[in-house]
Amino acid sequence: MLSASLQLLCLQAASALVVGSRAHRIAMAAPSTSRPFSSPEVAPRPGYSKADQVARYAAAQKENNARYLDIETVYDGSYLKGKRVLITGGNQGLGLALVKELHAQGAEVIVVGRRSSPELDALVGVQVITGVDVTDTAAVSGKMIDELKGEPVDYIINNAGYFWEPHETLENMNFEEQMKQIDICGLGPLRVSWAMINKGLVKGSIIIVTSQADSAEWRFTQNPEGGDYGHHMSRAACNMGGVLLAQEIKGKGIPVLLIHPGFNRTGMTSKFKHIWDIEGAVEASVGAKRVLHEVKGATLERTGMFVNAEDGLQIPF
Repeated sequence: MLSASLQLLCLQAASALVVGSRAHRIAMAAPSTSRPFSSPEVAPRPGYSKADQVARYAAAQKENNARYLDIETVYDGSYLKGKRVLITGGNQGLGLALVKELHAQGAEVIVVGRRSSPELDALVGVQVITGVDVTDTAAVSGKMIDELKGEPVDYIINNAGYFWEPHETLENMNFEEQMKQIDICGLGPLRVSWAMINKGLVKGSIIIVTSQADSAEWRFTQNPEGGDYGHHMSRAACNMGGVLLAQEIKGKGIPVLLIHPGFNRTGMTSKFKHIWDIEGAVEASVGAKRVLHEVKGATLERTGMFVNAEDGLQIPF
């Protein structure tokens, strides 16, 4: 038999569990302001971004953080003049914005992808290599390399990406789409970098445009109920590949920098259009300058780092 006092303690504990469980259900049922669920985050480590993007953007506004709110205050793209840059996925969205900014700064730009676009074709002097899918090893190591004609590049910007639009859950699982995302986002940068390195065509830095969606640590803040398996796993694979690559080629003097481009108003993020404003999403032209500002800092001292282009701080893996 339990004593009267112990019985009372048990009843109080059970009541607390019921109330806590109900509060959790109510909180999770409330409309989300982030993607697609959010919960309070632990304070970030020094030198790291905030996981909660709503809080991150709000803090930048409160502090009047010029670096975050107006990239023009720090950006200088003159370092790109005369540089030879190969970029994948440059026919639309952020990739096209990167190509336009590189071109405007006087870089020699080579765009690699499956196809071109009218906007891309309108850029005089930009070399476009079509018919090369980053999932096609033969095309990457064959046609892409052949059309470079042995001329090395100063920068590789691995930008090609893919995000399956439906929110993926256990009730809506699509393994084919998961593999497609992993192949494009996870293996794509490695294929392109591998082909270029093995042919001695990299004389500068390798940039991998990735996503904060990689961060396992941040999942508990940004979407604690899970979902979008293929998207998150593909970015985790991408970043692991980038770090391993950074380790292997550091001795060759080639740095590898992983960059989250921030939240950009592009077709890839259109499923989150309802939170563009509250999370501080910017036009692709702004996002491109944010990325290229970080590209300038791709050094051997920073090789293998995962950087947020919004604020220049790191993101945990």
